[in-house]
Amino acid sequence: MPLFRGLAAYPITPADADGKVDVAALRRLVRRLVDAKVDSIGLLGSTGTYAYLARDERRRAIDAAVAEVGGAVPVMAGVGALRTDAAVALARDAKAAGAGAGLLAPVSYTPLTDEEVFVHFQTVAGESELPLCIYNNPGTTHFSFSPELEQRLSGVAGVVAVKNPAPASGVAAQLADLRGRVPEGFSLGWSGDANAAEALLAGGDAWHSVIAGLFPQAALALCRVAQTGDADEARRLNARLAPLWALFSDYGGGLRVIYAAATALGLVSTAPPRPILPLPLDAQTRVEAVVRDLELA
Repeated sequence: MPLFRGLAAYPITPADADGKVDVAALRRLVRRLVDAKVDSIGLLGSTGTYAYLARDERRRAIDAAVAEVGGAVPVMAGVGALRTDAAVALARDAKAAGAGAGLLAPVSYTPLTDEEVFVHFQTVAGESELPLCIYNNPGTTHFSFSPELEQRLSGVAGVVAVKNPAPASGVAAQLADLRGRVPEGFSLGWSGDANAAEALLAGGDAWHSVIAGLFPQAALALCRVAQTGDADEARRLNARLAPLWALFSDYGGGLRVIYAAATALGLVSTAPPRPILPLPLDAQTRVEAVVRDLELA
């Protein structure tokens, strides 16, 4: 399956306290995804802590992942940066390393205008020649893409997909509106794992999944059922994962939870990048119990 269709799995990027990527651990995580036959791998997403890694470490991570997949699964890589020229350089690095696309978020300290974001994407796409996915993640970037801006960007050569946060309700109407705005073949993908099943049932093209980066089998089961249109079974599988969604809600999203789960499974021995702290012991125990009870290992 091509990029931006089906299940995109987003692993963490294990690194030491100095920000040096643990290539062996990353390759182990990537191998699990390849063996599970996910549709694509989203490297250096938010859970992949792209914003905390230096340019050379990001390149090392992409090199390692691309080498591990050996062409079996397409890889896209986060290329977001504060400066446009830095994002261009990261996108060129990703392309040179063999990534099939870049995931671009409008990272900024100063709030950006729609025009600034448009020119940012236009420049990165044009100067890197790497296909780009719009990363709409207002919870971290504090910039929200309007349907009008997504429509405008979909006309930029090289901007080929969007990753929107799936709302708790109204996703079908949102998707139908966007479908009427963008060119045929432009991928409408969704993040926000707890709500992704409804987005897929409504006809979304891709699920950009945090849990798939560590628990690919559970995510694949849900994705494949939703893709067939079996709403009852998709909702049953989604409801079964409610304890995991509760962890995400209670602990500020998936990043800390996934690190704790990966450590509990013995897949990594690393903490999130500072200033992010590992979950406290009682929370780690709760994560371990959910992983065990849901048989997610």
